[in-house]
Amino acid sequence: MSQISLKPKTISLSSWGIRNGTVYYQLSPEDLQKIILDKGQGVLTDSGALAINTGKFTGRIPNDRYIVRDELTESKVWWGTINKIFPQKSFDRLLSRVTAYLSGKEIFVRDGFTCADSEYRTGVRVITEYASSNLFAYNMFIRPSADELEGFTSDWTVINAPGFTANPVEDGTVSPHFTILDFSRKIVLTGGTAYTGEIKKGIFSALNFELPLQKDVFPMHCSANVDEEGNTALFFGLSGTGKTTLSADPDRFLVGDDEHGWTPDHHIFNIEGGSYAKVINLSKEHEPAIYNAIKPGALLENVVVDKQGKVDYNNDAITQNTRVSYPLHYIDKIIEPSVAKAPEHIFFLTADAFGVLPPIAQLTPKQAFYYFISGYTAKVAGTEAGVSTPEPVFSACFGAPFMPLHPEVYGKMLQERIKQCNAKVWLINTGWTSGAYGQGHRIALAHTRAIIKAVLNGDLTDIEYKTDSVFNLQIPVACPGVPNELLQPRDTWDDRSAYDLQADKLLKAFEKNYQQFAVNKPIEESLQMH
Repeated sequence: MSQISLKPKTISLSSWGIRNGTVYYQLSPEDLQKIILDKGQGVLTDSGALAINTGKFTGRIPNDRYIVRDELTESKVWWGTINKIFPQKSFDRLLSRVTAYLSGKEIFVRDGFTCADSEYRTGVRVITEYASSNLFAYNMFIRPSADELEGFTSDWTVINAPGFTANPVEDGTVSPHFTILDFSRKIVLTGGTAYTGEIKKGIFSALNFELPLQKDVFPMHCSANVDEEGNTALFFGLSGTGKTTLSADPDRFLVGDDEHGWTPDHHIFNIEGGSYAKVINLSKEHEPAIYNAIKPGALLENVVVDKQGKVDYNNDAITQNTRVSYPLHYIDKIIEPSVAKAPEHIFFLTADAFGVLPPIAQLTPKQAFYYFISGYTAKVAGTEAGVSTPEPVFSACFGAPFMPLHPEVYGKMLQERIKQCNAKVWLINTGWTSGAYGQGHRIALAHTRAIIKAVLNGDLTDIEYKTDSVFNLQIPVACPGVPNELLQPRDTWDDRSAYDLQADKLLKAFEKNYQQFAVNKPIEESLQMH
């Protein structure tokens, strides 16, 4: 590999209080990779991709995420256990401590954009302690041209210091690690964790506040693809429900796999410039697009690599949350720019381990609001320590940790967009059938793919539907490529009374969870409750 070739442009970080260090600005992936390898902070795999270990944290730390409370945020943020209050004075003091820590060090700076639609484009400057974090930012944000860099203006700044740990007593944090958003000064401050996903999710959280309030854009935690005629489908779903797998359809073109905006003039755009895909149990056979994207420039995280550089994607010795980031153009079938028409079909994916939800149901607009606000899936044994039986999981808007506003704000925007564009909404269960987890079995991926294909081809438009007696869902009586008996979940159980008990249990869990959204409480009451 060649010697590091610094860009002729130099920048100063003294305005941030970062002084007397070496600032590497806008380094190429090749230069960043050389630094990472020279420092022994990563290894090269046989595909040419770099593999790093993020240390203690192999995922986000949502319990250590805060928002600065000030005049801008006080009456707008949905304060609580997810959006925790951080005082302005405490933030200023902690920011000074972090920038003092970064002074005198090698620092890596990356300028990029979010939002593929130029009308909504947001400039982001990422200041990182580690070269690997900077390579992640290169992959995940939209990369400016040389001309765009000349006049670049940063709207938001991310300051990422994995080696800095907070003193909870002195700094007001719960633990030594933290992610804090200051919406007034447009800063994302992270410390104590090298997990790169905090960088992208920090900015996504920022846009989830600004886009609805300032641009009337509905921000969505979903993937999106289009067919050859440009007809769009959206896929919402929590981890393990199949969002990435189902949207990476070889017969369709990818818009993006995680974060999108839906504009008031009826189109969508990708917020990111790359993909951050899970790679646990990855195979070329089942997910060829992701597998083939793991090449020079891609950044693998927390995978097991042998001495010959071969990655064991089935090995979860470090974590189940193994990841890879890469620029979007590493995928063969994409649309450029990542902008598409408003969706004709919207899929809410859930892995129901109780085995009571149907593999497909069409939702009314009111039901779409309810299931979107609920954001349901289930934990099963092996996915989390201490989980031995199915447990319901609810994450509002399919992304509660990134939603600063009350979920009702996003839910109403979804309702409005559905009505304006006459989009159809579908609930898709990729979880269990013929019994709950431990008794039944998971719905075959081939059957789920056949269901999605049937919806997109219009095969379920003019057919008979049957109303489910428990959840009041409209279930098709037939679907090409799917056994008819699979469509009615109660009929797949040997013990129908056991089905009724499980269904009632899940229904009560939905109702209990939804109570928190029934009334949009004023901030004073919300603060008292949490």
